Amino acid sequence: MKIAVIGAGAAGLAALRHCTSGAYDDQVVCYEKTDQIGGTWVYREETGFDKYGLPIHTSMYKSLRANLPKEVMGYPDFPVPERPESYLTRTEMLDFLSTYCDHFALRSYIRLLHHVELVEPTAEADRKWSVKVRDLQNDVVVTESFDAIMVCNGHYFEPRIPKVPGQDVFTGKQIHSHDYRVPEIFDGKTVVVLGAGPSGLDLSFEISKNANRVILSHHLTENISTVFPENVVQKADVVELKEHEVVFADGTKEQVGAVFYCTGYKYNFPFLAESCGIRVDSNMVTPLWKHLVSIENPTLALVGLPFYVCAFSMFDLQTRFVLRHWHGERQFPVKADMLRSEAEEAARRAERGLQKRHFHMMGPEQGHYYDDLANTAGVTSLPPVLTKLHNESSQRFLDNQQHYREDRYKIIDDYNFVQL
Repeated sequence: MKIAVIGAGAAGLAALRHCTSGAYDDQVVCYEKTDQIGGTWVYREETGFDKYGLPIHTSMYKSLRANLPKEVMGYPDFPVPERPESYLTRTEMLDFLSTYCDHFALRSYIRLLHHVELVEPTAEADRKWSVKVRDLQNDVVVTESFDAIMVCNGHYFEPRIPKVPGQDVFTGKQIHSHDYRVPEIFDGKTVVVLGAGPSGLDLSFEISKNANRVILSHHLTENISTVFPENVVQKADVVELKEHEVVFADGTKEQVGAVFYCTGYKYNFPFLAESCGIRVDSNMVTPLWKHLVSIENPTLALVGLPFYVCAFSMFDLQTRFVLRHWHGERQFPVKADMLRSEAEEAARRAERGLQKRHFHMMGPEQGHYYDDLANTAGVTSLPPVLTKLHNESSQRFLDNQQHYREDRYKIIDDYNFVQL
């Protein structure tokens, strides 16, 4: 098979590693629109657009440390090297990805500064894929043909900014976490942080050292239990912005100088033609079999959509799952069965009170997802200890935001870990 991999971040590298492993005699090309591998782990000071007029992809800020321990952040056949601390810096994680890339000799398959502009299925009966790519350095566009596509473009680059009445009249600063790099931009300001997800919590702590006051606004029914710095307070949802102030759901108002949207991201595949048969509906990517394979065109796979997961290991498992099916070692179910499977899962999630935009959220359910992929494809699953440790560290994150990164872990075997 001739396979195109789109993106050379952690998911794209996992895809490349298995496509080139020798198990299959595949031809593989990986297109990466930036000048280096690593995807969202690459830090760039600039925001907005790059010199080629393309949106800056990374959402990495300067001080970031991983919010998961390294023990759950490696690949199944390539763990993060041993070192005392569990929570690594962005540079350590990027170095790890670079080492992984070199260990499996993947660089020769990667075309840097190649931007995929359009992917569409061809009309002929053998159903190949047409991929239109711009070589950014030479400003040359070529169209190439492939048998299959692995989309690995990540999902932390298209900001989700809620519509709040008065956004057009507020005179202070408004910024999404995608464009945040350093805390000095909030020096001396009163800042409202919208959103109490991982980035909202992390960044409330970070900017509290520079801001005069930080108001963490969220719609959780109870206040978050972690101990915040004295100048951080929690308040209800923001319902309106005025020229110099913010109005909250409880009717109170605050004079503020900046609104900081830590409101997450939207799945976006700007290069996929409508004929690919993929749409994003309230941030649910559909129709997909097992959060991964296009039901309309099963030689199109979207690697890495589930979140609150052991990401690198999941990318590896998803890739192995896809290749087993593409090479005929496992057969895809008929279209009606795949659609039914997706609909049943959507119904189960709705019964649990989850909104459509949480369709790809795994969290405590991730172990079931890994086992289902492995059992369906007849491949090795991920050890249960990964889910156990992920759940434990996620709870510590909520309980002790200030100090959880001081925790240190060691995995003992496939089922057990210890805290050191």
